[in-house]
Amino acid sequence: MTLELAIFLFVAGALGGALNSVAGGGSFIAFPALLFTGVPPIPANATNTIALWTAAAASGGAYRSRLNVPRRVMVPLLSASLVGGLAGAVLLLKTPAQTFMRVLPWLTLGATLLFAFGRKLAGLRGSVIEHEITNAALVAVTFFQFAVAVYGGYFGGGMGIVMLAMLATLGMTDIHAMNALKAVMGFVINGIAVVTFIVAGAIYWEQGIVMVVGGIAGGYLGAHYALKLPQAWVRVFVVLVGTGMTIYFFAKSY
Repeated sequence: MTLELAIFLFVAGALGGALNSVAGGGSFIAFPALLFTGVPPIPANATNTIALWTAAAASGGAYRSRLNVPRRVMVPLLSASLVGGLAGAVLLLKTPAQTFMRVLPWLTLGATLLFAFGRKLAGLRGSVIEHEITNAALVAVTFFQFAVAVYGGYFGGGMGIVMLAMLATLGMTDIHAMNALKAVMGFVINGIAVVTFIVAGAIYWEQGIVMVVGGIAGGYLGAHYALKLPQAWVRVFVVLVGTGMTIYFFAKSY
């Protein structure tokens, strides 16, 4: 790998990590950057996952003081995240590259739409999960979180927006508390996916290590300076990138 490509991947990883900590959508930067440098689609998705997972670990501490969730809610959601993330990662590894490339435009389209309109779905109003949530409601959201985790282990673009929408249905209204729980569940989903990809040998380590370093730097700085950045502009940028990716992949795959 040339110095120019290494710098390119470092910057892409840093931008992806920063975007995830500020507004989400880091996959729209990191994933196509890996494809551009010649990494095949499925290993690119796996390598992108490990890069942004470490970035999330670097930025996740910013919301730790806001995590106030009852144990009876936390345990089922994290269990669903673990099992679903593993299932999605295995599904990705079993998917032929040609099939993945035909599914990819639809994934990026759905992720872009979720990112663009997800806040309306999530209904960002404000408190913490109700302690008196019924058992039936808890079972329903656990199954929903399992489906989200499968998607996250398989691709994951826009996953955070879907989780915010689900948390709003649980009665959460404090966006910082929602982001805290979302960060923990996302860490579990991508973490088990990363382990699966490493065991399967799906990671391109030369490119991945460069992106991991960039992602950690971007995630750390993004989390600390998030409130100082014009988030509306960042969100518009992410939507534009996602739209461009969708158009490109549709043109390439069909």
